Amino acid sequence: MKTLIIVTHPDIKNSVVNKRWIEELNKFPDKYAVHQLHETYPDEKIDVPAEQKLMEQYDKIVFQFPYYWFNCPFLLKKWLDDVLVHGWAYGSKSGYKVAEKKIALAMSVGVDEDEYQPSGIYKYTLEELTRPFELSFEYVKADYRPFFAFYGLEYNSSSDWIEKSVPQYLNFLDAL
Repeated sequence: MKTLIIVTHPDIKNSVVNKRWIEELNKFPDKYAVHQLHETYPDEKIDVPAEQKLMEQYDKIVFQFPYYWFNCPFLLKKWLDDVLVHGWAYGSKSGYKVAEKKIALAMSVGVDEDEYQPSGIYKYTLEELTRPFELSFEYVKADYRPFFAFYGLEYNSSSDWIEKSVPQYLNFLDAL
């Protein structure tokens, strides 16, 4: 079954790695369905029933975004708040529509991985900083999986560095 990739990037045209990942994913339409939130909702008005119906069609869902300010882009947070609502995602007999779906994050990260360590500049691991995602998806009974992160883009955005990320990302998706 195909994997739904929900991409949230506020400036995908000027993106380096997220744009490259989308280009690669689009080469495999039988394996991946790419859904770009900023392209679909330039006015940021989310069609909640359409998004819920879309999610119901897939058993594997990946949220792809640049990680900055220790969080996801605004539109993804809005999407989570609007779409994962009581009565659909949790809290009633008819809820839990994402229960048991494999859900993961795929993030591009500006700094190096060692900066996200207790001894690093940011004091916490990326796993610790993304814990609210883990808790949210566990709350709706989804099968939250370990994330994919590609680090160091602030220091190295060469085409060689970007290309190094592509097979790593595809391997991550295939292993879900």
